[in-house]
Amino acid sequence: MGTVQALPGTFPLHEDRDLLSEREFVIFKLLCRPVASLAEADSVELSSATGDQVSPERCDQLIRALRIDALPGLGSWIARLMAEAGLGDAQVRTLAASEVVAQVNGKVGYPICNDATTHALARLQREWRGVVTLQD
Repeated sequence: MGTVQALPGTFPLHEDRDLLSEREFVIFKLLCRPVASLAEADSVELSSATGDQVSPERCDQLIRALRIDALPGLGSWIARLMAEAGLGDAQVRTLAASEVVAQVNGKVGYPICNDATTHALARLQREWRGVVTLQD
């Protein structure tokens, strides 16, 4: 997996960046919750556990980002952008790569992901389905 890491002109799909703000990191650290464990949490319960310091909407976004980040070949940077665009891991796996990229670009407001990124994401989707061809 992850053979499509850095095609020329492609958004670095594999790159990791912080998913949490420093404030959020401290809040979840005080809860003694490893960040990875948040992927299985319920957003309303998680928000409540933070004393409502992190909204249910933001918790939902973090949960979706962590689930997307778990997909082989994707890093936390694109996972965060996809989650902010309203996508979940199932959508990232099943929607056409062009639709995923269009939603990310629409949320960001400019074409952060281009045709090369669409091609790379489509290849990852085929890898996840186990249908990589010699053309890939």
